[in-house]
Amino acid sequence: QVQLVESGGGLVQPGGSLRLSCAASGSMFAIYNMDWYRQAPGKQREWVATITAAGNTNYADSVKGRFTVSRDNVRNTMYLQMNSLKPEDTAVYYCRAGHDYWGQGTQVTVSS
Repeated sequence: QVQLVESGGGLVQPGGSLRLSCAASGSMFAIYNMDWYRQAPGKQREWVATITAAGNTNYADSVKGRFTVSRDNVRNTMYLQMNSLKPEDTAVYYCRAGHDYWGQGTQVTVSS
């Protein structure tokens, strides 16, 4: 069983930056591939980024070059550094461990 808690969301102006965190309980964090997803109002949840247990990363085209996913297996935490934010990045951001475990989400709003 893994429990995930996201934090770091908020209101930011276009062009600004935020760093999201996903803190995991348990001692098995290091073995999981981890993902970030997001869901905008009225839209389906969409995949944003992945970091594998080996540290390999992959990104959706919409965020490539602006977002960076990383993980700290000592702190059992995954991060999402978001730069050059756009209004269309506004969404609730969720982290996922493996295929089964989701956090509760953190709201990111990009607006002037």
